[in-house]
Amino acid sequence: MILKKLAELHFDNRFTQDLPADLETDNIRRQVLGACFSRVLPRKVSAPSLVSYAEDVAAELELSKEYCESQQFVDVFSGNKVIAEMDPYAMCYGGHQFGNWAGQLGDGRAINLAEVVSSSGKRSVLQLKGAGPTPYSRTADGLAVLRSSVREFLCSEAMYHLGVPTTRALSLVLTGEDVVRDMFYDGRPKSELGAVVCRVSPSFTRFGSFQIFASRGETELLHTFVDYTICTDFSHLGAPSKAIYLQWFEEVCERTITMIVHWQRVGFVHGVMNTDNMSILGLTIDYGPYGWLEDYDPDWTPNTTDASARRYRFGNQPSVALWNLVQLAQALMPLIEDAKALEQILANYSQDYEDSYHSMMAEKLGFECLEGESDIDLIKDLPAVLQVTETDMTIFFRKLADIDDDVNQSDENLLSPLMDAYYLPEELTGDNKEKIVNWLSRYVKRLAKDGINKQQRQEKMNAVNPKYVLRNYLAQQAIELAEQGDYSRVNELLELFRHPYDEQVDKDKFAGKRPEWARNKPGCSMLSCSS
Repeated sequence: MILKKLAELHFDNRFTQDLPADLETDNIRRQVLGACFSRVLPRKVSAPSLVSYAEDVAAELELSKEYCESQQFVDVFSGNKVIAEMDPYAMCYGGHQFGNWAGQLGDGRAINLAEVVSSSGKRSVLQLKGAGPTPYSRTADGLAVLRSSVREFLCSEAMYHLGVPTTRALSLVLTGEDVVRDMFYDGRPKSELGAVVCRVSPSFTRFGSFQIFASRGETELLHTFVDYTICTDFSHLGAPSKAIYLQWFEEVCERTITMIVHWQRVGFVHGVMNTDNMSILGLTIDYGPYGWLEDYDPDWTPNTTDASARRYRFGNQPSVALWNLVQLAQALMPLIEDAKALEQILANYSQDYEDSYHSMMAEKLGFECLEGESDIDLIKDLPAVLQVTETDMTIFFRKLADIDDDVNQSDENLLSPLMDAYYLPEELTGDNKEKIVNWLSRYVKRLAKDGINKQQRQEKMNAVNPKYVLRNYLAQQAIELAEQGDYSRVNELLELFRHPYDEQVDKDKFAGKRPEWARNKPGCSMLSCSS
């Protein structure tokens, strides 16, 4: 593979070539009918500068290091330069937001620059987030701030290296301009640094991409877009037909389950699981007010907008995913015309999810394989144990690998490897201690049954239980430094999260519990959708 400049890549741009375009060319906010996208150019900025780029994403795109550090790279991925091979556009889609149909939404601050195909045949859409208004921006300005852009850039890459299905991030560029945002919607707006992230994905198609056409009765357009999606992103299924539509929907369900199980595995909370934020490829998409479980609380949501209803709380993510799939199924009914077949696929979701979840938990716990109801009972009882006292989820599972499988060890020896996971170790007395120790005793007996040595078990467990996750306070520290012109922490975290399962020398400070000062600090606990 020869690493190249952007203009030397193979541009495909199938989306704009094969699908109907918006006939109106003025970039004004409006309802876009009878079209899958609107052509639109990024907004030019005054003084773009590179904050960071992900070298491994660049390498997958076959872009050279020299090019990524050039001024043209900054110009292109700030939106200042559109090369001839590109065909920029914003997608039209709708969606349910917090359970309510919101009508047309669309790419309000995302502009897809182009589609490129690598020498290995891998398709990638290059998308700028924060590069200016589109016809779908409604009352917004289409811009983004450094605060949210750092979070999107880092989390996209952290999730990928955690093994979670996700879109990627190529670059983070400052625009040199200020953007006014009211971070907590409390009437105190302020100027923040503007930024643009380049996101990369095989497709940015969402559940809402199909919902919008179904809601408008644009059945022919729905038919066209479904066929395009199958031919482009699910070509292994074969030529589109009613039978293939059902196979496709079933695969979308399976991919969604896989994504959600990975979220639950690493303690990730998306925060805004609206149908317009659900990828048809089962990829984590749109990193807004996300968060990581620190103290294990299934009712926690990172989104201030969701603080009262908690619709998108950690423990509710599997059921919300099913609800969203039901909405997608309803949108596809005009094409499939077989409610019972769709209902059967959806009816399988809960059992399929549960099976996948239990298998994942067996891996986290270090079992050779999942063995019957006793293992499932052990898994089902664990959440209550994690809530006996404030327990750091990531540290608990990482340290669980250090427990000996001696069934005769003392209570103190059982607890000792886990003490770093407890925020209030003084609460580990009386009934609290007894509840935890009882579960650990059952767990140790189960480990002894497998009979594998401790080192082998540790290696297996440490491969699925990360040492490092992008805790909100770590992201906030990187943001605050970046806002002062110091990008060292952004780049340090980017490199750290390329190896989240490894013991990294001198990086233990990033693996500890959330510090007390971060418990309620803005940006370190809950976040708003403001960006």
